[in-house]
Amino acid sequence: MPSPPISIRGITKRYGSLLAVNSLTLEVAEGEILGFLGLNGAGKSTTIRILLDLLRPNSGQAALFGHDCQSNGLEARKNIGYLPAEMGIYPDLTGREVLDLLAGLGGNNKSHRRDLQDRLEFPDRDLRRKLREYSTGMKRKLGIIQAFQSDPLLLILDEPTEGLDPLMQESFYEILVHAKKRGRTVFMSSHVLSEVERICDRIALLRKGELVLLSTIEETRKLATRRVRVFFREDVPDPQGFEAVQIAPRRWDLKVEGQLAPLLAAIAVLPVQDLEVEEPKLEDVILKYYRDGSA
Repeated sequence: MPSPPISIRGITKRYGSLLAVNSLTLEVAEGEILGFLGLNGAGKSTTIRILLDLLRPNSGQAALFGHDCQSNGLEARKNIGYLPAEMGIYPDLTGREVLDLLAGLGGNNKSHRRDLQDRLEFPDRDLRRKLREYSTGMKRKLGIIQAFQSDPLLLILDEPTEGLDPLMQESFYEILVHAKKRGRTVFMSSHVLSEVERICDRIALLRKGELVLLSTIEETRKLATRRVRVFFREDVPDPQGFEAVQIAPRRWDLKVEGQLAPLLAAIAVLPVQDLEVEEPKLEDVILKYYRDGSA
């Protein structure tokens, strides 16, 4: 059985008295898009830097495609593309020089680079400009192109849509969908919950260096409290055993956690006229974990 693109086993990282990552265990499957979430300081960037061997853990082990990130780092990183939150690049280089330089390290698929340029509306004339002339959005586009240009098996992306306008965000999502269809794996840190909900298969949520939630998007939604409104043809008694937001003789406005089956059983014998159920939001669950660590 092939090794998973990312395997993290009990990683702990301390900075003096600060515990940045605490006994993190996580595995990312081939062809999966995993959203890596957490507030600033939660340990996301530290984890990414350990995967890239830019930091060494105090204990635990991280591997890419079965290759230890520390003892066999070159082999581990051979098939990855990396987009940092901020690209530290020489301002006097042109965009093309940056892409060619990095392609020399990870390989370059020229037709793939051209396709990325077209999708991100990044013409050759912009590649001829020096980076000191680039706007924030142009730098982000260039970063995405360099991460994807070798068509790597694994993409590690740190806040990939930061600085992109809405149209370019849509283009980026299309690039991700295209990569997933070809079996590529994506490990993506993001603060934009709407994009995580839209494109990720699973989420891993860190809080104060610890993994507090690992779940599919669909299962995470089920943890949310749903707003349910029930309308009746005639007066009915107040609901029992449900959290009420607002009650009227012919209307219940409720918050329901978990499955709707108990509520449906309760109203089955009542003169129901209509039923409204708001789709649970991933954001509601995530924000609660951010606040207190449990939903």
